[in-house]
Amino acid sequence: MVSDIGIDLGSYKTVIFSDSKVILELPSIVAVNSETYEPVYFGEKAKQTLGRTPDSLISVFPIEDGMISDYDIAEAMLKKYMDDAFGNKVLRPRIMATLPPGLTQLQHHSLSNVIEGAGGRNISVVESPLAVAFGLGLDFEKPHGYLIVDIGAGTTDIAVISMGGIAASDSCKTASFDFDDQIIKFIRKDYNIEIGRLTAEKIKKQIGSLLDHQIEIAINAKGRNIITGLPETFEITSVDVKLCIEEVAEQICAAVKAVIAKADPELVSDIKADGLYLTGGGSKLKGLDKYMSEYLQIKVNTVDDPAHSVVRGAAAALRSPEFFKNIDYQMRSIKELEIN
Repeated sequence: MVSDIGIDLGSYKTVIFSDSKVILELPSIVAVNSETYEPVYFGEKAKQTLGRTPDSLISVFPIEDGMISDYDIAEAMLKKYMDDAFGNKVLRPRIMATLPPGLTQLQHHSLSNVIEGAGGRNISVVESPLAVAFGLGLDFEKPHGYLIVDIGAGTTDIAVISMGGIAASDSCKTASFDFDDQIIKFIRKDYNIEIGRLTAEKIKKQIGSLLDHQIEIAINAKGRNIITGLPETFEITSVDVKLCIEEVAEQICAAVKAVIAKADPELVSDIKADGLYLTGGGSKLKGLDKYMSEYLQIKVNTVDDPAHSVVRGAAAALRSPEFFKNIDYQMRSIKELEIN
């Protein structure tokens, strides 16, 4: 029977981790009936309907900017995913869910309510940078500063951590989705062609890079000409993509710089010596680590399996609660989050 579960309910993907492996990883997207608002498709099938839905369907992202935007749909989605992952193999599991830093108690409580409504029990929540630090095995007990930068789809979570607590943090609303949006805007402006998010994501993954290449790479893509309204094939190069995504990378770096500026000088000295720890699915963009290192003038440490580092850390925290003893940080349970 499953007993310990880590859940990362992200803006783009929901990841469920248990028994030292990823049990489920599906898009946080639900296609609902436009009249009844009842869920019709979940996950990958719902993602494939983006930009292709008939009038009878609406695509819903129940998690936006790292926060729950539609509680009923989020609960239905998570219940479906929990059933798909475990069926009846779950008996009063302990669940650790992750959150962006800096959220209010009400927002913490909302996440716990959604998980409880989906069938979860014994729920605790932890800020995602702390989960990353735990999963990386960073020493929580000593007075030493660590800088975690977790680039997700909807938010970039940035935190300076010392002695198990968060000394300075920000949940920046510039993240991986913004790379896609910039590609969409660039193609519309320079090519007079409209493309969808799936096409933009494909372009980003295939030729998106912040590195300077000696050889220019080009691919063909399809969209709708905004003047004629007809389908059109166009060519876009890696140089074009680099130009339009650099602005987003710079905004993320500026947010990291602002968090560093809020930290005490001693912690900044530790960060300068160790470098920052870069993680999250958005961190896999080619050349982003080098770009950030040059912009911030500090070393950037990449991690293995960055897309799952948050949920792995959350699950690991459940297996080692003694790690949090004698430090400032206390994991919060659903009972402690009840609002009178």
